[in-house]
Amino acid sequence: MTGNTGWMLLAFIAYMILMIVIGAVYSKKTSNAQDYFLGGRGLGAWVAALSAQASDMSGWLLMGLPGAIYIAGTGEAWIAVGLFAGTLLNWLIISGRLRRYTIKAGNSFTLPSFFENRYHDKSKILIAISSIFIVIFFLVYTASAFSAGAKLFNTVFGLDYHIALVIGAAVILTYTFLGGFLAVCLTDFIQGMLMLVGLLAVPIIALAFIDPGSLQDVLMLEGFKGGTETFLNPAYNGGEPISAMSIISNLGWGLGYFGMPHILVRFMAIKSQKELNKSKIIANVWVFISLGMAVVVGIVGKAYMYSHSIDLPDSENVFIKMIKNLFTADMALPVIGGIFLCGILAAIMSTADSQLLVTASAVSEDIYRGILKKDASEKATLWVGKIAVVVVAIVAFIIAWNPDSSVMALVSDAWAGFGATFGPVIILALFWRRSTRNGAIAGMIGGGLTVIIWDYIPLVGGQTPGTATGLYSLVIGFAVGLAANVIVSLISKKPDAEVLADFDAVADKTVEIESVYEKLHAEK
Repeated sequence: MTGNTGWMLLAFIAYMILMIVIGAVYSKKTSNAQDYFLGGRGLGAWVAALSAQASDMSGWLLMGLPGAIYIAGTGEAWIAVGLFAGTLLNWLIISGRLRRYTIKAGNSFTLPSFFENRYHDKSKILIAISSIFIVIFFLVYTASAFSAGAKLFNTVFGLDYHIALVIGAAVILTYTFLGGFLAVCLTDFIQGMLMLVGLLAVPIIALAFIDPGSLQDVLMLEGFKGGTETFLNPAYNGGEPISAMSIISNLGWGLGYFGMPHILVRFMAIKSQKELNKSKIIANVWVFISLGMAVVVGIVGKAYMYSHSIDLPDSENVFIKMIKNLFTADMALPVIGGIFLCGILAAIMSTADSQLLVTASAVSEDIYRGILKKDASEKATLWVGKIAVVVVAIVAFIIAWNPDSSVMALVSDAWAGFGATFGPVIILALFWRRSTRNGAIAGMIGGGLTVIIWDYIPLVGGQTPGTATGLYSLVIGFAVGLAANVIVSLISKKPDAEVLADFDAVADKTVEIESVYEKLHAEK
């Protein structure tokens, strides 16, 4: 390890110690399950906004998207357009209504408990199905984040993958176990700021070290069809005209937001409508800038790598390579480089911790207290939640153990699975008065199974429907889940008067739902 790399490692160590300290501090503020999993519904605007978006973007923002642009050009930016549209609609349409409804519906603080309380389901079917889907999809999602963190350490420091996996998983587990939701949200806020600063600073600094003609030269030398004109044209992908199916699939990523438990839970945790209104602006500005600059990283990185004759076998490392070269070779400021690299680690950690916590809440609050032991005390539920955090982390760690496994396809499938399983149910539960419990069950099962069949069952000449058509499974799964929910709701018995009264109270903005929240806190 060189001296410069040592300074970068020092920055990494300082950053990880800070995360653990935050967890230790917030452990003293966690007295019950609601504090641990929802922070007592006390999030402020900035923390809520940045923790929601940092937990959403993960390493994909700083590695996946720039790498895709680097290889194929700005035609890959359609995913970013879809994600921004999904983020915008989620904050504008879903956030306020979900927050009001979860307070009205028995002070629900997990997604499965909201479904149960929303439909007054005494059978426990809704809470069981939704909890199982959350555990399955998030185990894979968390494993992918652990693996991405290990690969980052391996790439930057040459550290053995398995040793790096142990270190990264241990740090995330420690502060999540200690501090719960509040620790996760505050660390996510810090991580979101780091990600934004890195995305803004690195490509701008890199431009000062690039020959103005480098981008055109590299595209000509690599034989990129159409050269710079197609590389910078979103109507082309890899030099070829982009297909309508590809655009629909990429835009379809935005549908996933309506069903992401680790994002939706932030809406539920914001302490007031006033703070929520601020969060909407902060979150969408952050996402717009971050996605745009991630695209710029891919473009600038293409020219920078060629200008400095840097070999880049893995395009997803373009941001890492630029930082290492800029702040060691060109600028000789390895500590600053280490801080920017911490932004990548932050993107990975901010997703893993949130996924870990939501999965644990499904196990302890929804399965343990909701189904197995209904009379469980707050203290017992809290400790089951903490034990669940450890168990889930261990299982995810085992899944991530193989350094050669490809996790990107699994991440895509998990995103599609959540979006198709929960997205239509959330929308209809919040905005359709006629929606029923049976409709919600049919929608979850229909959407979730469609994604699995579309991605894994070879039904078309030995190919999966997804491979054969090129259509992202989330698009078809969302449509099936929505249709199943509507059809089954219409043929089911109408909701009873109590369910309709809850819906009407939430829909009527003149009804003061906030007073219920204030009463709960006063009693506590």
